[in-house]
Amino acid sequence: MSSIGLIAGNGRLPFLFAEAAKAQGLAVHAVAFEGEADPSLAREVASLSWVKVGQADATARALTSRGVTKAVMAGGIGRVKSLTQARPDLGMLKIAASVRSLRDDELLRAVARFFEKAGVQIVAPTDYVKSVLAQKGHLAGPKLTAQQQRDVEMGPDVGQTVVVKEGVVLAVEAVEGTDECIRRAGKYGGPGGVVVKRCKPNQDLRFDLPAAGPVTLEVMREAGAKVLAVESGKTVLLDAQLLFSDAAKLGFSVVGT
Repeated sequence: MSSIGLIAGNGRLPFLFAEAAKAQGLAVHAVAFEGEADPSLAREVASLSWVKVGQADATARALTSRGVTKAVMAGGIGRVKSLTQARPDLGMLKIAASVRSLRDDELLRAVARFFEKAGVQIVAPTDYVKSVLAQKGHLAGPKLTAQQQRDVEMGPDVGQTVVVKEGVVLAVEAVEGTDECIRRAGKYGGPGGVVVKRCKPNQDLRFDLPAAGPVTLEVMREAGAKVLAVESGKTVLLDAQLLFSDAAKLGFSVVGT
């Protein structure tokens, strides 16, 4: 049986990938980050090894020991946790020394080059789970008002995740992540916000794609936001059918741009 590697962080995407890869006849050998990945992932894969965030050498060894030559990176790593709890090994120190800055994209590309030199090619998880990518158009809930449509169109000019209300930018995602960005917008701008999620400019589609799911809607409910707009073909929708049904129940609009 052919195999595929899975470098797993938090969230639902590692599970969705594992399910899709198995359905395609692949044996999934996972390496999971302690404190991030869900231990129940072990039930969905052929093997599971645990490493600490920042252990690049250990991750590469775990994959190559299983004969893996191709792997995906799926799931998130909390930005604050990655700064405070990482335990970098020699491999990660070499990666850090090879880049001019520790910006997400540059660092992740350097990580991919490190694994490729070790014999493991990093590929996009969405090559295997295209069905989880958002489609274009109205996806769930009420149709947008004219003002909400203008707010959606304004969002891409600002950042990866931005909350807009009546032409005013309430919050832009920073190190705290999407959920806290939405909560911050609700705190300062009150109800009625429009959440816009898009890829960063020149996004490498192998990793760190924007994602949204039922949890996103719950955070929106807390903050009083009413619209979720995502970039079609590039945003991962986690548990999409539940997302759409929850949106309809809550009276939230979901659109693909």
